[in-house]
Amino acid sequence: MSISWALDGAIIVGYFTLIVGLGLYMGRKEDSMHDFALGGRKIPWWAVLASIVAAETSAGTFLGTPGEGYTLRNYTYLQLAFGTIIARVIIAFVFIKPYYDYNVYSIYEFLTVRFGTGSKNAASAVFLVTRVLASGTRLYVAAIILVLTYELFTGARPDKHSELFIYLAAITFVVVLTAIYTTLGGIKAVIWTDLIQAVIMLGSALAAIWLLFRAIPGGMDTITARLSGPHDLQVIDSGIEAGKSFWQNAKGILESEYTMFAALLGSTFTTMATHGTDQDMVQRMLTAKDVKRSRLSLILSGLADIPIVVIFLTIGVLLWVFYQASPDPNLPKKTNEIFSYYILNGLPPGMRGLLIAGIFATAMGSLSTALNALATSYTRDWHEPYFAKNRGDAASLRTVRWATVVFSALMIVVAAATAYFVIIRPDKRIVPIALGIFGYTYGSLLGVFLVGMLTKKRGNDFGNLLAMILGFIAVALLSGLPNDLARLFGRDLYAQPDWLPVIEFPWRIFFGTIVTFTVACGFRTQLAEERVS
Repeated sequence: MSISWALDGAIIVGYFTLIVGLGLYMGRKEDSMHDFALGGRKIPWWAVLASIVAAETSAGTFLGTPGEGYTLRNYTYLQLAFGTIIARVIIAFVFIKPYYDYNVYSIYEFLTVRFGTGSKNAASAVFLVTRVLASGTRLYVAAIILVLTYELFTGARPDKHSELFIYLAAITFVVVLTAIYTTLGGIKAVIWTDLIQAVIMLGSALAAIWLLFRAIPGGMDTITARLSGPHDLQVIDSGIEAGKSFWQNAKGILESEYTMFAALLGSTFTTMATHGTDQDMVQRMLTAKDVKRSRLSLILSGLADIPIVVIFLTIGVLLWVFYQASPDPNLPKKTNEIFSYYILNGLPPGMRGLLIAGIFATAMGSLSTALNALATSYTRDWHEPYFAKNRGDAASLRTVRWATVVFSALMIVVAAATAYFVIIRPDKRIVPIALGIFGYTYGSLLGVFLVGMLTKKRGNDFGNLLAMILGFIAVALLSGLPNDLARLFGRDLYAQPDWLPVIEFPWRIFFGTIVTFTVACGFRTQLAEERVS
């Protein structure tokens, strides 16, 4: 076993060496904010495309999506990808050109031009807080593989304190390595390492499917026999049940995660928010040479989502078949640990190391983009206007690098807290948790941006702030957030009426956007001279 693990270790060390070395090399000679944040707008569209794919495919996707396939044994999660394509077309032809026209580094600078500094500050603050929480939540997933490795070698599950220590050590290691090349290399280092990480991620996932097919006794005959249930391998789910009233069906759809309505409405609004109003995603689009190339990379990344989701769901479905045909009494109870368990116990040396490297590739790819975007947004939206007016580009470059270090530390704290939560609540599935965090706030962001993009004379700083607050409150109440928080202390705050749906995560941004947009449109935009006075 020691020789086989030495091979895996060499592959993993080789991966880390390649990524850090490539990041430092590609990001050399960063001497301005324009280079650090936008890569001089010289990045090829195909590299931007790969970077978008790597950024949105986190470790939560790598391990969490197979968990969804394993639990549900169908492809209904894939429906959400349909909405992402619709949303990217809207973003490509509504959002991207104004960002290029105003030559923004942080996309929240657009709100300054359109409404004033109040709207910019509110939106930027929402992004900074939400992105730290959302990215930190996803980050802990990469460490799952090390917890299971400990169990493999010792023959026992670590106690809660040891498990938390393993998570913390792995999280710190990944964050520090990622922060090194992100801090020194900026967006160019991020995009070119994302390209390599996307290749490793997809290559290792395809290898896992091939190996699972070979490992299942009886091959395709066994797969077909096991997946013979009425809902197995289902792709489309309308959510409508015969015999129920209109409102009962509507309530059921809003309380379901994966239906066609969630795909065409919920997922469309979610992707418009995450890819149109989130500095994390938009910043890489702005590194393309022009609007046309930026649009191309964005739309093609949406089309790429479909095969990617199919790949990871297929892994989960095949894992279920494999462990039904070959039962394992030591199989983890947490569904997001099943794939990791198979990697450690079911793969040959070399392939095992490649899959582990794939897990770290997804974690580092999404982390590096988040750190770069957070640092850029803080520097442009807060530090330069309020703490370092007219101090020059060199001072801004120093600030954005220090900001990257600070946000790295915050990521470690959030990821460790998430790991602790999952340790004490093992019944929670990671995909809804990770996707749910920004659902409470990004509807407010999207609503304000849509007012700015689609209208000329509606919305102002006061109205936008009020609208964002009301949008958040609406989503919090509709999703039952107050009761969820109160249950941590063993009680409910109020009784939810039976007729009122408790909406699932695909619908949160939809309702937040509708409320925010409607309220903000009730206020007239102040003219530039009125804002100055």
